[in-house]
Amino acid sequence: MGEQGRQLSRERVLQAAVGIADAQGLGALTMRSLAAELHTKPMSLYYYIRNKDELLDALVDGVFAEIELPQAGGDWRAEVRRRSLSARTVLARHPWALALVESRTSPGPATLRHHDAMLGVLRAEGFSLEMTAHAYATIDAYVYGFVLQEASLPFDGAGSAGAVADSIMEAFAAGDYPHLVEFATQHVQQPGYDFGGQFEFGLDLILDGLAVHAGVPRPS
Repeated sequence: MGEQGRQLSRERVLQAAVGIADAQGLGALTMRSLAAELHTKPMSLYYYIRNKDELLDALVDGVFAEIELPQAGGDWRAEVRRRSLSARTVLARHPWALALVESRTSPGPATLRHHDAMLGVLRAEGFSLEMTAHAYATIDAYVYGFVLQEASLPFDGAGSAGAVADSIMEAFAAGDYPHLVEFATQHVQQPGYDFGGQFEFGLDLILDGLAVHAGVPRPS
């Protein structure tokens, strides 16, 4: 193994893999492209990562390691809310992860620790096993779905949202879509509009609804 190969480590290999996926998408990540990024030969990587499946498992575990864990003993709603906000931030930072987080069958320690912490916070508050399953599935469906929708929008930020709305409005015949026109002109095109601002409203709505169904305290 050459000098550069001896300088490799599993951490460096994974950091480079994340960099490729973040910049170019998961499709660009291969053992060959990873080796090129690290200025080494593909065979040198197999000392640290046995195969592509192990690489993907490690990437998923790294994503879960970045998400803030809900803390035992805290208010369940505050802890789950903080974790969900963190999950949205992390997944937006690594959009490729959405295609992986639920597809891997060999979860790593960070992934298992994350799931155990979420289940523990809900169970400690008095959620039944059935309600815990409902809550976890509903929360993550909302978080993952919002991140996917936000990543798919044809604009970035509040200002560009208004510009997109302006271009769409030009194609509307007067009076054909009155409710859409009202929504675009009186809401989307208004100063300060931000699609991402909908996230916390929806999350709080879900948490309030779960509290009612589970029979646990809601915030005053």
